[in-house]
Amino acid sequence: MAAPSSCLLWNYCGRGWSPAMLFCRLPGLRSSWPGGPLGARLLSHEKQSTETHFGFETVSEEEKGGKVYHVFESVAKKYDVMNDMMSLGIHRVWKDLLLRKMHPFPGTQLLDVAGGTGDIAFRFLNYIQAQHQRKQKRQLRAQQTLSWEEIAKKYHSEEDSLGGSHVMVCDINKEMLKVGKQKARAQGYKAGLAWVLGDAEELPFGDDKFDVYSIAFGIRNVTHIDLALQEAHRVLKPGGRFLCLEFSQVNNPLVSRLYDLYSFQVIPVMGEVIAGDWKSYQYLVESIRRFPPQEEFKEMIEDAGFQKVTYESLTSGIVAIHSGFKL
Repeated sequence: MAAPSSCLLWNYCGRGWSPAMLFCRLPGLRSSWPGGPLGARLLSHEKQSTETHFGFETVSEEEKGGKVYHVFESVAKKYDVMNDMMSLGIHRVWKDLLLRKMHPFPGTQLLDVAGGTGDIAFRFLNYIQAQHQRKQKRQLRAQQTLSWEEIAKKYHSEEDSLGGSHVMVCDINKEMLKVGKQKARAQGYKAGLAWVLGDAEELPFGDDKFDVYSIAFGIRNVTHIDLALQEAHRVLKPGGRFLCLEFSQVNNPLVSRLYDLYSFQVIPVMGEVIAGDWKSYQYLVESIRRFPPQEEFKEMIEDAGFQKVTYESLTSGIVAIHSGFKL
C-alpha cells in the first residue's frame, strides 16, 4: 500500500478527538521532511509496479492498495458487528488469548498496527488496569491494621493505574480510526491511548521505540508483507516482541470442508444483509485463502530478523498467533 501523504495523530481534548500536527511533539514520531506534517516519512525504497493478488483477482501492487482501502472504508461502521456474526463471537476469545500471550506489564509501550477499531488497544488497557487492581488488593490484604478510612483513601488515590503503559493504534484507514475513536469516547478510554494514521509498510516512528508490536487480522491485507515485518522489527526495542493474530491454514480435513462451505456460501451473504456489501466480504474470504500457512509465515518472520519465532494454531488452525523477538 502506498503511504499516505500525511500522518495525523489524534488526541483527545475537551470537545472530542482532533488532529494534531507536528507541534504536538509526541516522542517517537518523526516527520517526513523538515517542517512537514507529522508522521509519514518519504519512501526509502521503490515499490515497483508488479502484479499481486487482491483475493483471487490479479491486480497491480498500486491498485491493490486502493482496493483494500476501499474495502475497509466500506465496512468500517459494521466491522465489529460483522466480526461477531462471522465468527459467532469467537474472535473475542482469540483476541483475549493474544493478550494473555502478550502478558504486558505496567510501563509497556505497545504499537497496535491495523488496529483501527481499538479491540486490541482496549484489551491491553484493561489487562494493565486489572494487574494494578490485583496488586492494590494484595497490598491492602497485607496491611491488616489499616482503618476503613485509610483503605478507602488508598482505593481512591490518584495513582496511575496504567503504570506508565501506553498504546499507539496505527491504521492506514481513516474510517476505521474514526470508529475506534468513537468507541473509545463512548467507553471512557482516555489515558494511555493515542491514534495515528500510518502505513504498516512505512511506519511513522523512529527506531527502537516500542516494547511490543501487535497486528490482528491485518497483515494479510498488506501489499508487501515482508516490508511490514521489517518495519515491525525496526520500531521494536531490543528485546521487544512481535505478535500477530491472523487467519491461517486449517489442519483438520473435516473442519476445512465445513469452513470453506461456511466462508464462501454464508459470509458474503451476511455481508450483503448486514453491511450491504457482498464484494468486500467476498474479498475478505478470498484473502484468507491467499495468506501463507503457518510454517511459511514463520519463515517470513524469521527472514525479517526476528528470533525465537513460534506459533500457536487455534480452533483447528482457523487462526494462529505468531510470536517473535528482536534480540
